[in-house]
Amino acid sequence: MSSVSQQQVQDKIKEYIDPYMEKDLVSAKVVKDIKVDGGKVSVDIVMGFPVNGYKAKLADKLQEMIGSLDGVSSVSCNISHKIDSHSVQKGVNMIPGVKNIIAIASGKGGVGKSTTAVNLALALSAEGATVGILDADIYGPSQPRMLGVSGQPESADGSSLEPMNSYHIQSMSIGYLIDEETPMIWRGPMVTQALEQLLNDTKWKDVDYLVVDLPPGTGDTQLTLAQKVPVTGAVIVTTPQDIALLDARKGLKMFEKVEVPVLGIIENMSTHICSNCGHEEHIFGAGGGGRMADQHNVDLLGSLPLDIRIREDVDVGKPTVVADPQGRLAEIYRDIARRIAAKLALKQKDFSASFPKIVIQNN
Repeated sequence: MSSVSQQQVQDKIKEYIDPYMEKDLVSAKVVKDIKVDGGKVSVDIVMGFPVNGYKAKLADKLQEMIGSLDGVSSVSCNISHKIDSHSVQKGVNMIPGVKNIIAIASGKGGVGKSTTAVNLALALSAEGATVGILDADIYGPSQPRMLGVSGQPESADGSSLEPMNSYHIQSMSIGYLIDEETPMIWRGPMVTQALEQLLNDTKWKDVDYLVVDLPPGTGDTQLTLAQKVPVTGAVIVTTPQDIALLDARKGLKMFEKVEVPVLGIIENMSTHICSNCGHEEHIFGAGGGGRMADQHNVDLLGSLPLDIRIREDVDVGKPTVVADPQGRLAEIYRDIARRIAAKLALKQKDFSASFPKIVIQNN
């Protein structure tokens, strides 16, 4: 029986194109170690994005591929993940306790952006990341209701806020600080100041991804976020409807102008399946998100159906990803979450936290 070489194993691994990073594992620099002992092969892989729901499938595939080599008697794959901080806009300071900020935006209201944001946050958490969500919609905060959280955040030192916790994710919203039915009759500067305070005065705890649920449109809040908040990447939520796509394009172009990378587009309410007869119908049009993605050279991260359970679940404060974790809808959210995180993992890393601070003292 001929023995296998390390190079042969590496060449075989290179044949596998990861569906999330869209490149092979060797080129993506996630293969950390290959050990060959006679016919026994062990491989260490450290992905740059959370992979709880994907690593078993990946391990099976690699074991099958490496096992097909002559001279291999057994294969063990150790797959883990390590999430790094990635580069943001120039001249913007990082938020303490937060590695990456993902802005979830839409050009217009009513496309299910907040519902998508909370389910994506929970999906990233289910995949193994430490996640926070900031409700940046000061006029219409919805995350407290969606996360099933009530009460006010504590302040241990009188100047900062402790994030609220629900379903293993940290959250902060103006909704925790005011009565649910109190209207926010504020002008733009007050709104942007409130957003900055919520973001900077919250004691986020080792958050890998902070999901920011933006209000609809391209106004003051979006501009503040782009200019003063270290955003790692943005995701645009739209429906296939022409009117929604028109506004979504504005959102996409706004992020391009302020040099925040758009990670992709999520098409929400893409199709409706009748709960009685199973008939599928494209109520809001078909393929709009895909066409927009092609036109602007960004990825279509996924499509979500118009499903009554998604609405019912957030209304009772238990979003779909936690209400039915093994269901098809949770699977779609987790797949989209992996795509977003994988796109971030391929971005340039931010090493600013590694550098020592230079302090000049006058003695």
